[in-house]
Amino acid sequence: MLKKVQDTQISELEEKLLIRRQLNDITNRIHAAQNIKQILVDLKDGILTCFNAYSVTIYIVDQARNEIYSMFLVGSRLQEIRVPINNKSIAGYVANTGKAVNISDAYNLDELKQIDKDLSFDVSWDKRSGFKTTQVLAEPIFYSSTLKGIIQIINKKGDKDFTEEEQGYLKEISGVLGIALFNQERFTRRRKTRFDFLVSRDLLKEEQLERAWEEAREQKETMEAFLMKKYNVSKDDIGKSFEEFYRCNFVAFNDKFVIPGDLLKNLKKDYLRRELWVPLEKVDGKIHIIVDDPNNILKRDMIENLLKTKSVKYDVAFPDDIIKFINFFYQSPEEETSITDILGKLETDDRTDFDDEDVDAVTESDSAIMQLVNKIINDAIARRASDIHVEPNVGKKNVEVRYRIDGDCALYQTVPYSYRAAVVSRIKIMSNLDITVRRIPQDGKIKFKRPGGDEIELRVATIPTQGGVEDVVMRILAKGETLPLEAMAMSKRNYTELLGVLSKPYGMILCVGPTGSGKTTTLHAALHHINTPDRKIWTAEDPVEITQYGLRQVQVQPKIGFDFAAAMRAFLRADPDVIMVGEMRDFETAKTGVEASLTGHLVFSTLHTNSAPETIVRLLDMGIDPLNFADALLAILAQRLVRTLCKCKEVYHPTMDEFDEIAESYGKDQFEKLNISYNNDLKLYRPKGCDICDRSGYKGRMGLHELVVGTDEIKRLVQRHATVEEMRDVAMEQGMTTLLQDGIMKCFNGSTDFKQVRRVCIK
Repeated sequence: MLKKVQDTQISELEEKLLIRRQLNDITNRIHAAQNIKQILVDLKDGILTCFNAYSVTIYIVDQARNEIYSMFLVGSRLQEIRVPINNKSIAGYVANTGKAVNISDAYNLDELKQIDKDLSFDVSWDKRSGFKTTQVLAEPIFYSSTLKGIIQIINKKGDKDFTEEEQGYLKEISGVLGIALFNQERFTRRRKTRFDFLVSRDLLKEEQLERAWEEAREQKETMEAFLMKKYNVSKDDIGKSFEEFYRCNFVAFNDKFVIPGDLLKNLKKDYLRRELWVPLEKVDGKIHIIVDDPNNILKRDMIENLLKTKSVKYDVAFPDDIIKFINFFYQSPEEETSITDILGKLETDDRTDFDDEDVDAVTESDSAIMQLVNKIINDAIARRASDIHVEPNVGKKNVEVRYRIDGDCALYQTVPYSYRAAVVSRIKIMSNLDITVRRIPQDGKIKFKRPGGDEIELRVATIPTQGGVEDVVMRILAKGETLPLEAMAMSKRNYTELLGVLSKPYGMILCVGPTGSGKTTTLHAALHHINTPDRKIWTAEDPVEITQYGLRQVQVQPKIGFDFAAAMRAFLRADPDVIMVGEMRDFETAKTGVEASLTGHLVFSTLHTNSAPETIVRLLDMGIDPLNFADALLAILAQRLVRTLCKCKEVYHPTMDEFDEIAESYGKDQFEKLNISYNNDLKLYRPKGCDICDRSGYKGRMGLHELVVGTDEIKRLVQRHATVEEMRDVAMEQGMTTLLQDGIMKCFNGSTDFKQVRRVCIK
């Protein structure tokens, strides 16, 4: 018995000696660490072994943001995790109060509330990682009564609680860490260069940085360019280093930035290039400036004297990027003349402010106004815009020009208030509208020749708005190429069913959706599929946007009585096999289309309705005979366009709440049939942002589809004028997926995200 007690005591003593050796080893490694990255990432394994635990996190205090942060490796890249210093999280509480905690179960709210009434545990981390947190041992890291960080150990192996002895060991380690973090800060303060962040994060060695200064000078390169080329340091990491050093934001070049014409009008391009600064925008009364060195007091004084204001916000940028911004603001790839040069030609004092009744004053600056309007149109085409919005404001505010790109409006340029009438009048002249009529809307078209020789057509609408001004909206009718049906991003079921109905010799196929949802593009893809020499195909469109060899295409002219209905009647006398009519706007067009499909013709058309089943009820309410329509109906395809994720998209594990919302939106009964369950392998995609997509995370658009096929059951419902709900239920039983369901499936395959789908679809 005595021997057994002695053996136990010897075993415990050996275990304590082993732990003491491990603690000494950790202490030596902490003191030997050359940067913060080695402390935060490389020391973790030794600490885990010492405490027989699963996870350890070392946080460092960021006083400027009142946060604590740590770093972890994702592949070979370091990523940060940040926590606010407050009592709402365990690590935040320890940092805020300076008190150690030893928690048995992080999910036990009663235990947490006994420590502090505001304390809680963020379970989202566990949901993302699939790792369940139970025991938590956390200790503040101090140096001379100043908080330097937090060390937190999670989940003791064997599911045991951390002991008081282990809490003492952690206090020892935190004391050593406090000295090490202080020394790192002192080392950083001594160096004080804008690249310290790279050294402290182990992205660059101290000796490499020292050599780089000399080598960059010898090669006559900027330090940033040299570090990226020689040591593969990323631009983002150098940007973070600048942000930490200068305590401001880092701005990278972006050619989609709005050109600040009103801020540049008194500044010379050569001067800005020489001094390396440029204004970007005016936000909340402050002028936003990027400069190569925001700490240069002399340069800041010079800028503020030149701009005659102290309300300036400074951010940092690479010298190369500042020059790129200046070149972009002062010139365009298409034209030698830039927006700022054009605005410089326009007189900007109040004496040239055009009187509302004196529109002829435009002739005083006619050449510059022509160049300005031409540039607005050329830039819109270059940026893939679908619409241009010219929006004069009242109260002597600037005229805003906005572009709609991929379905979203974004500000392109501001034009001085003085030229609101001149710009609108110039567009009216180009579209053959009456410049003296300003109180009623007008519609027209512009045939616009680009510098390369291409001719682009624009549909123009002017609308009088509050304050006695006129808005102008120009829709760019680009002559598009016909896309193949395979490029329509249809689901397998929709694609197969549509091919089936396209093979029919006669009947009616409708494509429905709001304006700009790609209906005409889809119909032309369908026509392209059946466009063979043995078929005569007539189309009536307003306007003809897509041309296709083999089609006989007609542009309707409603003003002279040649509308869609008249075009269809003419087609029926012209030996057609297939007829495509741009839109069924009225009873006569719809009735003629149904009759044409019953007399042996394949008829395509579009309608403005929300869903495929609603289209049937809309046409019946229009007065179409249910029996004839039931016989004619082949298929109805509802469509929306949704923004697609750029290639830079990132994979993430959704939270349970997000998964439940998606399942609820899809319809729980139908979602269960997909066999998609919530587990650790479940992946969704979200936007990240890169230079290609202008940091938005999205590039281009794709279609969402809802296809109702004219089966016998659907035809019977049409004949008895059934409700939308009845038709939708039967169509879904036969395999139809709604627009929202099709969008959700495209979220899971990584084409888009749920936020974008919800923007264009309702349940």
